[in-house]
Amino acid sequence: MKPKQITNNQENLFRNRLSNQLNPKNELFQLAKIIPWDELDRECADLFLNNTCGRPPTPVRLVIGLLLLQYMHNLSDDNVVRTWTENPYWQYFCGYDYLQWNLPIDSSSLTRWRKRLGTEKLQKILAMTVSVSLKIGVIKKKDLEDVIVDTTIMPKNIEYPTDVKLLEKARRKIVKLSEEVNLSLRQNYNLVSKKILRKIGGYLHARQMKRANREIKQFKTLVGRVMRDCNRKIETRAELREKFTEILSQTKHLLERKNSDSKKLYSLHEPEVVCISKGKARKKYEFGCKVSLAITHRKGTGIILSSEALAGNPFDGHSLKPALENVAMITGVKVKNAFVDKGYKGHGVEDCNVFVSGQRLGITSGLKKAIKRRQAIEPYIGHLKDEVKLGLSRLKSFVGDCINALLSAASYNLKQVLRYLRNFLCQIFAILFAQMILAK
Repeated sequence: MKPKQITNNQENLFRNRLSNQLNPKNELFQLAKIIPWDELDRECADLFLNNTCGRPPTPVRLVIGLLLLQYMHNLSDDNVVRTWTENPYWQYFCGYDYLQWNLPIDSSSLTRWRKRLGTEKLQKILAMTVSVSLKIGVIKKKDLEDVIVDTTIMPKNIEYPTDVKLLEKARRKIVKLSEEVNLSLRQNYNLVSKKILRKIGGYLHARQMKRANREIKQFKTLVGRVMRDCNRKIETRAELREKFTEILSQTKHLLERKNSDSKKLYSLHEPEVVCISKGKARKKYEFGCKVSLAITHRKGTGIILSSEALAGNPFDGHSLKPALENVAMITGVKVKNAFVDKGYKGHGVEDCNVFVSGQRLGITSGLKKAIKRRQAIEPYIGHLKDEVKLGLSRLKSFVGDCINALLSAASYNLKQVLRYLRNFLCQIFAILFAQMILAK
């Protein structure tokens, strides 16, 4: 069934329209008129079935508007829905011309809508923000030919991984699953594990490493007993093997892995998480995934043209060609000049001029200044992590990381557009005010 349409054609005798009450000079009011909402509706039309059964889906403009507002203001699902009822500018931005008093949707619907939209539709939304920036003059089409490309780390919402914590979580999960399927284990070690974990924490705090290692070895033995006991009980029951396969394989990996192993498990519920070395004294390692970003090179613009989560921990140089292809797909303009840091040496890109920081051969004075501007992407990465949700991904699995990276980039572009509209309107009104004073 096709989604509902927000209609404001019918007049209400006892209520006034928001368009007649809100400040038309407000930048969000202006942005609501600039975004091509009808085009986004057509892009999302293939997400719905052509039948007449069931409840009509939520309007597409409402959902996309809520997602963009959520990331622009770094809010949770519950808070963005609750704040929407309190802010008439947000309601007008989402297509409502009369003040709404009830919650627009249940906050859990945003989770399902993010999955429904997927990375393909969210790339269209990112492309829409770039086209809006071109339309109002934040950037020019020529600016799309020169980009700055860099990678950053998007941490995952997991606890700092240690062997003892992960093994305790695995033991609890095995015991819980066994209780759910009425599988009787010989012993679950619930009370014993509490005492051992308390001892391990005390010994590690006091730097008594021999005693701590002895207790850790004993704890691993207990977890191994639970795992082997569960394996024996489900060996003849085929219907239970599928439920226990993942957690038992994870537990076995935790018990057998060594310090020299390359592929390690850092989270039971997020097995895709990798450990990435930052090489910085304040934070040596982060647990999450890499994100490749590309922004416009010209000074004063800073529009994000590509945002892509990278699986694993790839070499930066190998991610440059896909990033440039992604920019061309989103903007429709082929990149001529790309400016990168020294981590991209050996990139292998031949159809584009790639300038690496510190490059000296064949560099003119103009190119030298352009290469120095490569570092301008660093503060934008900082703003993406502090102001929107790139600083911590709370969405599940690698698909959630891709969605989080795309929504963060699209919302940041709209924040840049709002800032431009605010400054532009202020300049216009300052000129008009000065003319009025001169006329007097």
